[in-house]
Amino acid sequence: MDGVKDGKPTRRYRSAVREESARRTRRAVVGAAAELFVARGYAGTSLADVAAAAGVARPTVFAAFGSKPALLRQVLDEALAGDDEPVPVAQRPWFRPVFEADTQAGVLHAYADVCTLIGSRAARIFETVRRAADEAPEVADVWETLLRNRRAGARMVVERGHSLGPLRQGSDVERAIDVLWIFNDPAHYDALVLRCGWTEDSFRDWLSERMQDALLVH
Repeated sequence: MDGVKDGKPTRRYRSAVREESARRTRRAVVGAAAELFVARGYAGTSLADVAAAAGVARPTVFAAFGSKPALLRQVLDEALAGDDEPVPVAQRPWFRPVFEADTQAGVLHAYADVCTLIGSRAARIFETVRRAADEAPEVADVWETLLRNRRAGARMVVERGHSLGPLRQGSDVERAIDVLWIFNDPAHYDALVLRCGWTEDSFRDWLSERMQDALLVH
């Protein structure tokens, strides 16, 4: 039963406080892990390092995530989605314009916006995972999942564009997905924005134009 203080139940309140405290701890751990993975690399970061940076005990990190690969997956999930809410990327408000666009060019321009947003949040951690995948089998699995998810995203966009008209690849939708899968790689953001100093607007416009050139019938 809930306890009562001054005529009011207290257990539910204490439970809500504990849940919020646990969520703040998880956020601190994920934030610290994201910074350390990028700065030191996956192999160069231990759970003890993450715990120290987050201001918690190592057992707290282990209890919350279970392992370093699981923590890496959470870092990636939050970088892609922008928060820790269990909502798929395709159902996020910032992805909705892809499905709402009523022209093929509009679909790809909206998707260029999505790729730019994801690149701004995830390009560095993607590169960290790519580098670590060759040496750590558990990270290789994470990398393969990222590749599959990027292709699934490309498929959704190509199918939406194809529903609005013909593609340069004709009826070969798989070939069109191959092409878009190349363009939705956050490595492009890393190269042009983070390394070459392009503005995000310039990058988005460039990406939109390249995707349209590659996929649409002119």
